Amino acid sequence: MPLGISLLEAARKAGAGIQSICGGKARCGKCTVVVRQGSELLSSVSESEFKFLSQAELATGYRLACRALVTRAGSIIINIPMETRIGRHRLLVEGIEVPMELSPIVKKFVVKMPKPTLVDIMPDMERLIEALKGSRETEELHLDYEALKALPHVVREGEWTATVTLWSGREVVCVEAGSTAHRLYGVAVDIGTTKLACYLVDLNTGKILATTSSPNPQIPYGEDVISRITYSSESAQHLAELQGVIVGGINKLISEACEKAGVKSEEVYDMAVVGNTAMHHIFLSLNPKYVSLAPFPAVTGGSLNVKARSLGVRINRGAYVYTMPCVAGFVGADAIADMLATEIHRLNELSMCIDIGTNTEIMLGDERKLMACSCASGPAFEGAHVKHGMRAATGAIERVFIDPETLEVTYRTIEDAKPRGLCGSAIVDVVAEMLKAGVIDRSGKINTKFETARLRVKDNIMPELVIAWSNETEGGDDIVITQRDVREIQLAKAAIYTGASILMNKMRVTAADIKHVFIAGAFGTYVDPRSAKVIGMYPDVPLDRVKFVGNAAGSGARMALTSVKARKLAEEIRAKVEYLELGADPEFEGEFTKALFFPHLELDRFPNVRRMLGL
Repeated sequence: MPLGISLLEAARKAGAGIQSICGGKARCGKCTVVVRQGSELLSSVSESEFKFLSQAELATGYRLACRALVTRAGSIIINIPMETRIGRHRLLVEGIEVPMELSPIVKKFVVKMPKPTLVDIMPDMERLIEALKGSRETEELHLDYEALKALPHVVREGEWTATVTLWSGREVVCVEAGSTAHRLYGVAVDIGTTKLACYLVDLNTGKILATTSSPNPQIPYGEDVISRITYSSESAQHLAELQGVIVGGINKLISEACEKAGVKSEEVYDMAVVGNTAMHHIFLSLNPKYVSLAPFPAVTGGSLNVKARSLGVRINRGAYVYTMPCVAGFVGADAIADMLATEIHRLNELSMCIDIGTNTEIMLGDERKLMACSCASGPAFEGAHVKHGMRAATGAIERVFIDPETLEVTYRTIEDAKPRGLCGSAIVDVVAEMLKAGVIDRSGKINTKFETARLRVKDNIMPELVIAWSNETEGGDDIVITQRDVREIQLAKAAIYTGASILMNKMRVTAADIKHVFIAGAFGTYVDPRSAKVIGMYPDVPLDRVKFVGNAAGSGARMALTSVKARKLAEEIRAKVEYLELGADPEFEGEFTKALFFPHLELDRFPNVRRMLGL
């Protein structure tokens, strides 16, 4: 282990899973470890550690892995507490399905060529192109270099019968011996900040043959977009490292999907990719630095077609990787995919789509007009900045109910495992239940006058509510929600509602005018819509107008994979969308301040919730 390395980086290199939502910047306090041996070989306790760790924890060997640096050689033994470990994440890959005419950009044609003779010495490439032109009307054709290298052997192996894979009607990307027209495959990939989803599709039928998913392997470098932008912008080496990590994760998923379906990776002839702008840039080895700096410009906004081999993607050597266009620095290709899948660009009724995450994209409009914005809702819904918050993984409490009379708590965990912490859906539940029971008022302040052991004031400073007692939990500590946690949720939900509110103001509409609200993403799928509505996360529309569409970004990626028309629609949507930069809007500060209240300072905006709360 080299001197100067942090315990977090050492664990990363060893393949040990340690939560680090901020990417090792000492902002989240989630990378706690216990040093069992060799504490004298580490750097002294930093100011950041005094902020996140109590004196009792420090005395028993607790350190932040990102701030404990190896200063001397020797043996160091650490224990990674259960709450710090990265468990098996629950990942959402299913999404809304939209019928689309099957017209992939790659097609196969079987051609038969006359053998060369002493009086017919036409070169192999020209012979192939002539045969292909004879079987169909086509524009000027050319061969991919890899296809050209394989050509002499292939045409003779097939006794001058070959199958040509044609991309966009103009480039031969692959030539195979004999007839293989029945085997034409593609993959669609959604690169999320938290997860990767891969779909193997039969391009002759449009059928999904296999689906694979995994946590985004970039998570150890930072669990939010800004952390990864910062890391990749530090040097060309760091950018290459992150690009290699994400491509490695994608290659693994493609391999697993192909194995499931009995397909060879070289039989995958096309790939469509979506992701937020930062993930899009890193995947393409484009420096994302300026995406995070005002005025937040992207390197490119249009769609791209890049050879898979140039990116290191292990599919057919001649195949292209298509990336969907981006709207702006923080409204990326995934947002375009959301709109494509939900079809809000063509509905004649006003609709809103909200893709909830660390950066939440909000889209509002109909067939006449579309507007979009991104709000920094922060990672609180993913467990960051919440004392016992965690990702939606094994042991995470995902549902919470509080008896309004006794304040007794019941909960449900992922996979019915012992509780390890609270994931986003449970955090929203807790705040909504506390509000309904009167444990917090509309300003978010905890009322400590209730006579129950579950409600207490820690160190005479911080009010908190016990959700799970220590004898119930995996780590042996009480799992609580604190006053500071409530404030974090206020900030997150206020950001989302403010974005939605300003879009509505710009379009001169109210919540009553919105006929459909599409909630996309894993968090949006698992959160209780009533709880989200009670705290004022989105406009107060009737619940029957709210539709959870799952991984709509993945659905949009599959549409682009199987249909050239969908790719054209994606470009049309991008041209149609009017982007709103919230930070520069004069309404933002006032709207945000009002949205900090539960459900909102102006209760007339939430008549349905007002009735639910008896106000």
